[in-house]
Amino acid sequence: MTTNLWGAFHVVLFNIVVFLLTLAHLRAVFSDPGIVPLPANNIDFSDVRSAGKRKLSEKEEDWTVCARCDAYRPPRAHHCKICRRCIRRMDHHCPWINNCVGELNQKFFIQFLFYTGLACCYALMLVVISWVIECTGPGCKVDHLGRQTRIVHSIILTVEAILFGLFVSAIMCDQLSAIFTDETAVEQIQKRGRERERPRKPKMALLAEVFGRGNSLMWLCPCQAAPDPQTISNPQEYDV
Repeated sequence: MTTNLWGAFHVVLFNIVVFLLTLAHLRAVFSDPGIVPLPANNIDFSDVRSAGKRKLSEKEEDWTVCARCDAYRPPRAHHCKICRRCIRRMDHHCPWINNCVGELNQKFFIQFLFYTGLACCYALMLVVISWVIECTGPGCKVDHLGRQTRIVHSIILTVEAILFGLFVSAIMCDQLSAIFTDETAVEQIQKRGRERERPRKPKMALLAEVFGRGNSLMWLCPCQAAPDPQTISNPQEYDV
């Protein structure tokens, strides 16, 4: 009875992790990453192009003009060649979610990475426990073919969990590094970090910009709404 309850506990707990993983993935896929709206009417940018500049002022952190979208874009927005739109605070376009990772869905992307890594660690732990602790229940006796099947299954699961775990851990570290340095992957490639003059912020404030300014205990809950774009950085209107 104890063994059956212990097995049922792990079944429920592991499927909760899988549910949160799936929910975070769906939120990252279908959430707006921060698409900059196109102007309602065509705007003539010939004077800007003739001047050979895309910036509208001398400030580094200011609005620019996208030559591909023919629209104004707010600070730190970049054009995605795959989405064919400008994305606010774009980090990269991820094939795992078939969407950009931007200002409004980075939270869900990090949650997806976290729960994927957690599921991999949990699976490895269950494999180790199954081999270390001998099963003594009435249904534990298996024949030679069953033992061979179990060995093959354990090897495949272990390799898969290690590979996926290391991969998402590397991406997770990269995402956290981008948050704490206040510099997206696009900005790192363009080496804008050395030129910008943004004030340094505490790490908790930077995390709050991504996960929302609510209770930090709820930051890993994919059921919450996306961060409000009006309270993330500059409370400006982005309708053009």
